[in-house]
Amino acid sequence: QVQLVESGGGLVQAGGSLGLSCEASGRTFSSYAMGWFRQGLGKERELVAAINWSGSSTVYADSVKGRFTIARDNAKNAVYLQMNSLKVEDTAVYYCAAGAPVVTAYFNEYEYWGQGTQVTVSS
Repeated sequence: QVQLVESGGGLVQAGGSLGLSCEASGRTFSSYAMGWFRQGLGKERELVAAINWSGSSTVYADSVKGRFTIARDNAKNAVYLQMNSLKVEDTAVYYCAAGAPVVTAYFNEYEYWGQGTQVTVSS
């Protein structure tokens, strides 16, 4: 059974930082893209960042460029998201995704999803 387990969410003040982790089990994703999506209350799920199998190619939402950094560790079958200079509008449930053949912003290209972790940024 494939599982993606996110950790690291929580409550932080605007301007602060949080780091999210996602560890996969049940399948190796070293040949697949992984990513982070988010869904705010009443909003559609959107890409935050994605990374290709080797880490050599990344894509970011315009709203997080320069503030967030995605990374992966294939030895640990894990993907990470470092979030700096957080804004109130970054408040959302953040989902880890894996299994896309190439790095992509389209959520339906990712085969596996985590349960999500809440990130709340207060003003």
